[in-house]
Amino acid sequence: MKDFVGNPLHLKSLNHISLICRSVEQSIDFYQNVLGFVPIRRPGSFDFDGAWLFGYGIGIHLLQSEEPEKMPRKTEINPKDSHISFQCESMGAVEKKLKEMELKYKRAMVEEGGIRVDQLFFHDPDGFMIEICDCDNIPVIPLAGEMARSCSLVNLPMLQHQKQQIRVTQQ
Repeated sequence: MKDFVGNPLHLKSLNHISLICRSVEQSIDFYQNVLGFVPIRRPGSFDFDGAWLFGYGIGIHLLQSEEPEKMPRKTEINPKDSHISFQCESMGAVEKKLKEMELKYKRAMVEEGGIRVDQLFFHDPDGFMIEICDCDNIPVIPLAGEMARSCSLVNLPMLQHQKQQIRVTQQ
């Protein structure tokens, strides 16, 4: 693969993720009442059932499965499975709320160089993995540079510019 060069597709941000659901209604309830997403208007021109939700700067598009009975059921919570992760303000408050809601979850922890990150993993109604973490504790350190920032403060265009500058000075 060629060296990383800037932003070849001129990306700005993550817009949404799409998830296929056994029941759009159950998934709306989960994403609204567990994660705090807000249902938003969905174009009426779609010829299939679904719903759009928005929160924390991203959208979640729920798509009704044409064969919900054939969707696999995940029961084991595996932190190495595909998932979406949300940064939280208080891991203790999240864990307390998950217990109150009687949601099955799994705790995990990552430690690197004295920095500790706590994680909680659980499934949505269709088995899609959700992670809640205090990942902002981990600095984002580009492989080709020395500047470290927290995840929420990363300025991708600036990092890309720095990488280009390093490449120029190495030539």
